[in-house]
Amino acid sequence: MFSAACVKGVNMGKWRWFRVSLVLGSVFMILLIILYWDDVGASHLYLPPLSPRPAPHHSPTHPTPSFLSDINAFIPPPDSANQSEHAEERYIPRREWKVHLTPIDPEKRLGQERRRQRLHDLCHHGDDLAFPGKNRSFDDIPNRELDHLIVDDRHGIIYCYVPKVACSNWKRIMIVLSESLLQEGVPYRDPLAVPQEMVHNSSLHFTFNKFWKRYGKFSRHLMKVKLQKYTKFLFVRDPFVRLISAYRNKFEQPNEEFYRRFALLMLRRYGNHSEPPAAVGDAFPAGIRPSFSEFVQYLLDPKTESDAPFNEHWRQVYRLCHPCQIQYDFVGQLETVEEDAEQLLRVLKVDNVVDFPPSHRNHTASSWQEDWFSRVPLVARRGLYRLYEPDFRLFGYSRPDSLLD
Repeated sequence: MFSAACVKGVNMGKWRWFRVSLVLGSVFMILLIILYWDDVGASHLYLPPLSPRPAPHHSPTHPTPSFLSDINAFIPPPDSANQSEHAEERYIPRREWKVHLTPIDPEKRLGQERRRQRLHDLCHHGDDLAFPGKNRSFDDIPNRELDHLIVDDRHGIIYCYVPKVACSNWKRIMIVLSESLLQEGVPYRDPLAVPQEMVHNSSLHFTFNKFWKRYGKFSRHLMKVKLQKYTKFLFVRDPFVRLISAYRNKFEQPNEEFYRRFALLMLRRYGNHSEPPAAVGDAFPAGIRPSFSEFVQYLLDPKTESDAPFNEHWRQVYRLCHPCQIQYDFVGQLETVEEDAEQLLRVLKVDNVVDFPPSHRNHTASSWQEDWFSRVPLVARRGLYRLYEPDFRLFGYSRPDSLLD
């Protein structure tokens, strides 16, 4: 009888322990679900904070990537040829998504179609235009060459920035849209309010070359899925005028970094200065700086690219943005930047969120080309055109016959 009571007590103890374990396990699972929803679910339902939390001034945000949103990117698009407008709601929060009652001017639409068609024809059927990398696939592009493709997952946008083509203003807009920079805990809403020193801060821009660190072996596939789904755009400029602008900005004004990295070499190789001043502060007062003709010599010298790839400020657009591997949805031109920017923001359905900053019209004018190239030998001008001919033709800029013939 005593042993039966002991057995009964042991069984009751086991049952009690089982019930306690079940309750504790259920509580633990509920806590996990709450934490998971707090971390992941919030990324799909953006709500501005009711009371801004204090944060360091001009602090970049580093949001935790949403696992579900990344998995959603792997889901293939619907089979139907005409996808509905609702597909875009996944990327654009309803508070920002703007619906226009009037369509975009047909002439503007046609202009974009012509620019895209030109790229397609020259990339896939233009046998008379050859340049390095034209026929390679997207998978063949090294990761380091994808550093100019900025991604905004909140709105489904990919922007390839080209230095000296209004890229500062477009980077400001990307910072505002992605909410990657906070001021006192609140995202910037005015592109012009973004501090100049933060505009080119690489930590504020999520570029394709950073995918490997975040996504590992899935990075290249995820890039291609985003390229298929997101709206992709770039802005271009007359190639020779862009070069003049780069020279004026980096070598006509005191710039210690560019003087040490590039100007010293130009002065030694092409400027008959065996021992130029080591610092820009000593060189400029003495009137020592590379001429535009020496800058052109530097670009044409085979030693330049054998030492290192072109700097992004004078690297060809086809090497920065890969238009033969990436099918861009919008190709803007600096010569019509205000008109193109207005159309693009409307295409992106964010023209009620940001405005393109007004231009101060301090652009290098194409009419100045004759003056700038007057001291550049004809053979060098023709060599320079061959170097940048793909950009001229891909983006619809006429051959500058007056400079080359």
